[in-house]
Amino acid sequence: MVSETDPDSSLSFYAGLCLAVLSTLMIGSGFIFKKRALLRAANRGIRAGDGGLIYLRDWMWWAGLSLFALGEGANFVAYALAPAVLVTPLGGLSVLVCAVLSYQFLGERLNLAGKLGCLICLLGSTLVMLHAPKEQVVDTLNEMRVIFFDRAFIIYGAFVLLLASLLIFVLGPRFGKTTPLIYILISASLGSLSVMACKGLGIGIKEAILKDFARTLTSWFFWMLIVLLIAGISIQLYYLNRALDLFNTGLVTALLYVFFTGFVLTASAILFREWVTLEVMDYVELSLAFVLITVGVFMMTVLKDVDLNWKTLAAARSASNSPGLLRGDELNPNDTRGRYKRYKPKQSPSIRKSPDSQHLLPLTESWSSDSSELDLAGPPNPTAHPVALEPGTTDSVLTNPTVDRGVGMNSFSFNLTLPNSKDV
Repeated sequence: MVSETDPDSSLSFYAGLCLAVLSTLMIGSGFIFKKRALLRAANRGIRAGDGGLIYLRDWMWWAGLSLFALGEGANFVAYALAPAVLVTPLGGLSVLVCAVLSYQFLGERLNLAGKLGCLICLLGSTLVMLHAPKEQVVDTLNEMRVIFFDRAFIIYGAFVLLLASLLIFVLGPRFGKTTPLIYILISASLGSLSVMACKGLGIGIKEAILKDFARTLTSWFFWMLIVLLIAGISIQLYYLNRALDLFNTGLVTALLYVFFTGFVLTASAILFREWVTLEVMDYVELSLAFVLITVGVFMMTVLKDVDLNWKTLAAARSASNSPGLLRGDELNPNDTRGRYKRYKPKQSPSIRKSPDSQHLLPLTESWSSDSSELDLAGPPNPTAHPVALEPGTTDSVLTNPTVDRGVGMNSFSFNLTLPNSKDV
């Protein structure tokens, strides 16, 4: 870590930090403007998800694009002044801004889980600010060119291009409209290369201003980075627009943050090796910060449609504390440990008829604790069942019988009182 006595590095670090935070505000606002424009365009013509470009006629989309461009410009300068390990995770704040503004202007929900997710994102972002590396590993454009064509980064770049080609030409036409991961992975993977090009351009511009302007402008590597940046951003924005048109704004923003941050941190670790300046506790805190931001982002998006607020939590707590009703069919007579669970007898009770009548006989069920069989009594004992069946009672329909159940220590029985036929 750089010492606090290095004023140039400290000033560069905090300037990059402020620009990174400002860029998240503008990028989050730009998302909302572009989403509004895409919704308006969907009502007038072909949707962007189907390849339509009618949204280009809407001033709101251009306003969103302008905010997005300003945010990316601030991000560009931030990458030139501060390490990518600091700037990239702070992009989670754009999810927070997007969630709040979506609630205000798009009518999307922000429940208790979303608000807690915002708080967790802020906590994780604070940890990133405190423990990110504060010194640059690469300071000149020539050093950037050497590490850019290193074997490890060439392998990473080839992997990204192969993955993007597979997603665009094979998986995109089949699954692009059913899952947001296709378009988001395209944007995130190619976006990581754009960030590395942006970082190199920032170093080149900084070197041109402070040292040799003409030498920088005549460098072929400098112009190659410009072409790579423009191509990457163009493809990234195109597929990001398609994802925003087809899927929920918060979900797209959250998934884009997670995958984009993962790709950028991987590319930065391979290219710049900024992690070598950190101590063990910095590794731990940054890992925890990334986990916190990821959890917060998903709480703001995945749980945003759950009806979760203080009133529903209080109602759920009251319901859990209220005594429940003990159901007789949930008493297991074979369990002597005082536990209650659903118990189904092996044999359903049958109903017997009197030999000289069409009336149903009163049913007596004897259920002992050491047997699950049902013993059906014969004709009732008048002393045991003094109330006989009323004439006219039919046996064709059983509707809402009244169950009188007496529970003893080792057995219980119930009597079925049949309704009169005129009530059926």
